[in-house]
Amino acid sequence: MPELESMIEKKLIEQLKYGESQWTYRPDLKTEADLWANFRYILEQNNKERLNGQALSDAEFEQVKNQLQFSSFYKAGEWLVGENGKVQVHVQRDTDRLHLAVINHEHIAGGSSVYEVINQYSALRTEEDDKIPTRDRRFDVTLMINGLPLIHIELKNKQHSYMEGFRQIKKYIGEGKFTGIFSAVQMFVVSNGVNTKYFSAAGDTELNEKFISGWVDKDNNPVTDYIDFAKSVLRIPEAHEMIARYTVLDKEARRLILLRPYQIHAIEAIREASKTGRSGFVWHTTGSGKTLTSYKATRNLLMDIPSIDKTVFLIDRKDLDAQTTMAFQAYANNDLIDVEETDNVDDLKRKLKADDRRVIVTTIQKMQRLISRRLREGTSEYTKIKNLKLAFVVDECHRAVSPGTKRELERFFGNSLWYGFTGTPRFSENPYPQMGDLPRTTEELYGKCLHKYTIQNAIHDNAVLGFQVEHNGPKHISDETDRSVYETESHMLQVLDVILNKSYHKLGFQNGKGQTYEGLLTTSSIPMAQKYYELLEKVKNGETSLKIDEKIRQVLPDFPKFAITYSVTENEDGSQVNQQKMQHALDMYNKMFDTKYDLGQIQAYNGNLNKRLARKDDKFKRRKEQLDLVIVVDRLLTGFDAPCMSVIFIDRQPMGPHDLIQAFSRTNRIYDKNKMYGQIVTFQAPKMFKKCVDDAVKLYSAGGTNSAILAEWDEIESAFKKALAALRVSAETPSEVPRMSMKEKKVFAKIFQSFDRLFAQLRSFSQYEDSMLEEYGITEKEYEDYAGHYQNVMEEIKIEKEGSEDEGGETSEADPEYELMAYSNTKIDYEYIINLIQNIVTPDEDADALTPEERQKQIDEVRQYVEELRKENPKIADIMSGLISEIEADEEKYRGQSILNIVENMKNECIDKVISDFCITWYASKDDVMYAAMHYRNGEIPNASVIKSTIDYTTYKTISEKPLPKFKYYAQCMADLKKTLDEEVKPLISHS
Repeated sequence: MPELESMIEKKLIEQLKYGESQWTYRPDLKTEADLWANFRYILEQNNKERLNGQALSDAEFEQVKNQLQFSSFYKAGEWLVGENGKVQVHVQRDTDRLHLAVINHEHIAGGSSVYEVINQYSALRTEEDDKIPTRDRRFDVTLMINGLPLIHIELKNKQHSYMEGFRQIKKYIGEGKFTGIFSAVQMFVVSNGVNTKYFSAAGDTELNEKFISGWVDKDNNPVTDYIDFAKSVLRIPEAHEMIARYTVLDKEARRLILLRPYQIHAIEAIREASKTGRSGFVWHTTGSGKTLTSYKATRNLLMDIPSIDKTVFLIDRKDLDAQTTMAFQAYANNDLIDVEETDNVDDLKRKLKADDRRVIVTTIQKMQRLISRRLREGTSEYTKIKNLKLAFVVDECHRAVSPGTKRELERFFGNSLWYGFTGTPRFSENPYPQMGDLPRTTEELYGKCLHKYTIQNAIHDNAVLGFQVEHNGPKHISDETDRSVYETESHMLQVLDVILNKSYHKLGFQNGKGQTYEGLLTTSSIPMAQKYYELLEKVKNGETSLKIDEKIRQVLPDFPKFAITYSVTENEDGSQVNQQKMQHALDMYNKMFDTKYDLGQIQAYNGNLNKRLARKDDKFKRRKEQLDLVIVVDRLLTGFDAPCMSVIFIDRQPMGPHDLIQAFSRTNRIYDKNKMYGQIVTFQAPKMFKKCVDDAVKLYSAGGTNSAILAEWDEIESAFKKALAALRVSAETPSEVPRMSMKEKKVFAKIFQSFDRLFAQLRSFSQYEDSMLEEYGITEKEYEDYAGHYQNVMEEIKIEKEGSEDEGGETSEADPEYELMAYSNTKIDYEYIINLIQNIVTPDEDADALTPEERQKQIDEVRQYVEELRKENPKIADIMSGLISEIEADEEKYRGQSILNIVENMKNECIDKVISDFCITWYASKDDVMYAAMHYRNGEIPNASVIKSTIDYTTYKTISEKPLPKFKYYAQCMADLKKTLDEEVKPLISHS
């Protein structure tokens, strides 16, 4: 029999109390009133001097409580950063303003820190809840620092998936249970005993299961058992450090980020090396959050090692165009260490001379110029700067600082430590060019690798996606390096045909308007990039033989929205032409997005382009602000992070291994649940490219390519055909599924999951055409029918499992958390519209206030989306239209509330009314009919016999003037139920 959740809870608390863990169990704290009283006591004890021994009055404590009612978890995170590590509240006592310490992050595992664990906290209904159907909730386990709940844990037993804990937390957030003192929570943990995960706190619509992280040890071995997880992550000091040292506030995205384990291990490895005066480098695969790790490492070095005067984060001038500096500033905005970018060399000199300890962000070029030209030997400033104890942290260290420059800087700063970060180190297989006795590999240049996290590790941990690579270049040419083959208009039109007409799934068109992905097209030179831009304009204007398919235009009538970026001075010979052509591109961009960039503002244009592609700001999540394609030469191929970028089209010769992996890694960031892999399409030298890609991936996976590169077309097509044959053996037609035994249904479910996964992958290749399905022997409708029956089967399996005593299920069973990948529906559109409404109701507190005209524009835009949704689902559209009208009339009505939760409740009320009316008409049991409604799929009423057996025919016959005979009554009732479910309930359920 599976272990009870209460037993798992008890064992976890025992572990948290045990030995050095230092958590004190407080079984007496069960309600919000208990927690406030406990918090008040700790606050008074830690501030006796400031309070002059006089306890807080009730009115004074109300001031405190008001400061702790956070509108978002992010806002709580901003407050928890504190000033110099001290988190405070402020109380006005007569004429004095008292600054009271809540938490001191310097007192980790000691000092004023109080660590308590509570369980079975009762989150009660509030008066506000009376307006919506909700219930009292009990929370499993919560960890509190100085009386504030900061880490919350939901537990399941082995019969259930940890994902049920995730969904439960999401539901509770939507219901407003994480308010009041619980609005300070920063970290969630979910576990079913054998599988334990953590994630940062976020709003219900922002919680993304893709960002759930497991724990690994220093050698990247998984730690999944809940007790082992507690020993590694939830003990003191680790749990407090997670909140104080390893939480980052991303100002751009306005979200909390909890570092993943490999990031924490790397920072700790640097800390240990710095204590003994050792330099070294960190090899973390590109796309795994390297800039974030390097930022935290840079900042923590200054905090941890008192002998270091300053830490200097060095980047190459080229990367100023990209996102590194912006990311640093976004992360550092609320930090207790000043992070300052240097404007010029004099500014850098002034910051190095200053007596304060700070993080300085600057370029290698400025640092080099400072020591070679701006400092005179023998002067006091020369001596002061030369003798500084500096720690240099170098981003993209495989190329940012050349061996010669590093030697020059090291000779000047004799007291320096150097830490490099790279996703693509230089090895003996791809060394720096030979230059005298200078180092040729990253290890020779920086020292030993302090922590390693390869592509293989990252894909295994779901920290990044794998790559799907297609080589679409001409197959039968003798010289693959002959450029003349690739510079013709016919070749370019073939490339554009793939991008525009054969990338439906690559660019996420199945997700619906506003939720599509982006692509990069990289070419060999600026002139080629310009030619592509001009040709694309002609295609869009209908001036070429290439036409955009109607299927594409139905989703995005304005497709493609495209831009171009390159350095206008990169090619001195053609700089005038480049400038003219770039000005034209800027004019088109300005027209598209109502901006005003000219040639003198190229850096500002590039910054805007980067932000637009990254889509972290709410503004850029709307279709009218989105781009589909950017044409580049080398810009954006390194150090650029846009999770919604899914594909890179490469029309140039193969690059070196480090450049290839850097370019590929623009595409494999985790984004939404439909983005399954980073996609690469090459258009030149297919044989050479395949070898170069395989070699590069082997080099940077520390071994094979299997998990990093997905199979190619031939392999997937063959596997798909076999999976279809297996599906036909299991269920020759969809209609056979309902008649199967439970054992056969379980086999079918597992086979269908395998088939669905391969079908989704097959569709994402540019070779795929819908017409191919006929020759494979299946239609789109058949697939959808199979999918409908599959969803019924998974529901039945779940119900059977809940009623059984089976501990973990067989490994051969279907994955209960699998989401259909090839099945298209408009659920995403629904969620997209919900997010747009949420942004109108609760705009970003720090954003500029909207004018009434701008607000009306946003409302009108949402209405357009709702009208598009109406064509497919008028029921949902009616609910949303009504809600939007209410919001238009009263902008305060739903402020701060979860729109997702409100709409879900409106849908539930509609369903409840429809079912109640049916039951009154037919004298049926509401519980039974409601069960049918919630589990109705593919025309099957799952409990028809139960409904018939509980119908009150006797009362019906007594009351009705002309009662139907019993057999007709049952037939008519079931027919009416089926009609009600199809027409009234199914449209509301299909978006739940």
